[in-house]
Amino acid sequence: EFPWGTHYNKRELWPRPPRPYGGSPMTLNEIRRLLNADVPLDVGSLDAEIHTAFASDLMSDTLAYADHCTVLLTGLCNTQVLRTAEMLDIPAIIFVRGKKPTGEMLELAREDHVCILQTGYSMYAACGILYSAGLEGGFLHER
Repeated sequence: EFPWGTHYNKRELWPRPPRPYGGSPMTLNEIRRLLNADVPLDVGSLDAEIHTAFASDLMSDTLAYADHCTVLLTGLCNTQVLRTAEMLDIPAIIFVRGKKPTGEMLELAREDHVCILQTGYSMYAACGILYSAGLEGGFLHER
C-alpha cells in the first residue's frame, strides 16, 4: 500500500498522489520540443499534462512503479510496451536511441489512444533533459 492510500489503475479512480519534489508538470508538446522528438503517432494528446517520467526496459518495473500521469521512456520496442501502457493508462511512450515502432505497434497505440514519440537521445540523456527542465522522476522507494 502506498502512503497516500489504496490505488487503482484507471485515471478516474486513481487520484494523483502528493508531489514530494516540487517539480512542474509539462505537456507532451513541451517534451517533444525538449527531446527533439519525432511523433509517428499523435492521438490528439500533445497538450496532455504529464506529471512524471518513468524510464525502463523492464515492463515488470513499469507495472510496479509507474502511474497514469507518467510518460514512459524505453528502448524496448515491441508490443509488450504498448500492452503495459494500456494496463496503466499511460498517455505516451517515448522510444529512445532512435528506436522505431513497427506498423503493428502504431496500430495498437492508435487503438489504445497512446501517443508515440521517438528520440535519438539515449535513455540517460533523455531523462536528464526532462529532469533538468523540471519534470519529476517519481517517488522514492524503500530499500
